[in-house]
Amino acid sequence: MSDANHTDPALAHHFQTPAQQFAAGKLGMWIFLITEILFFGGLFCAYAVYRANHPEIFFWAHEFLNKGLGAINTGVLITSSLTMAWGVRCAQCDQQRGLVLCLVLTLLCAFGFLGIKYVEYKHKLEDGLRWAGSFDPTVHDPQIEKPHQPAAVKHEAEGPAADHGEAPRNAGVFFSIYFLMTGLHALHVVAGIVAIAWILVRARAGHFGSHYFMPVDLVGLYWHLVDMIWIFLFPLLYLIH
Repeated sequence: MSDANHTDPALAHHFQTPAQQFAAGKLGMWIFLITEILFFGGLFCAYAVYRANHPEIFFWAHEFLNKGLGAINTGVLITSSLTMAWGVRCAQCDQQRGLVLCLVLTLLCAFGFLGIKYVEYKHKLEDGLRWAGSFDPTVHDPQIEKPHQPAAVKHEAEGPAADHGEAPRNAGVFFSIYFLMTGLHALHVVAGIVAIAWILVRARAGHFGSHYFMPVDLVGLYWHLVDMIWIFLFPLLYLIH
């Protein structure tokens, strides 16, 4: 073991040089990201199969998604990728205040994304737009009588449904896919928040700079993947008829 391993606190004991450590960390992260891509790739395949077999369900159900909120969330995530990439550059250039600022801005965007997604989920659940098995087509079908409901409640349920026509059979399949794919993506956002918060604490302690910025770079790669996945989810679920 060389003396450099003892003098450089950022160099792990099983690496000989910082360059070797950085290359190994980058390779490990890319392998992890590939497994994530394969994981979501299976979900995209399931989406394609169900959409090909039941196009009427997707045509009907996607009208209940709020395209405006989805577009705002897209902009929020793209902005967060920009601030994250800027933060990596600040770490490389020994700009400690810029790094902390960029990480804080990225966290704010991440929490903003989750807040908007919460609003969307809340509206879906309140309107009875749930996954298969719990989806109630009578709530969204103006042709089906709903006994034992007050007239005011019945009228309220029929109002927005009349704009979209009769609910197709197995409409809950779409919302199963919607909640599964967007929910798993939201969990990845939460994981990203934890990782960014960790490097923010270390950044405030002055652990990163041009001599050592690998954790910032690796977390940035993960966050860009989270952004990229949403860029695919948004048009597939919200826009494509």
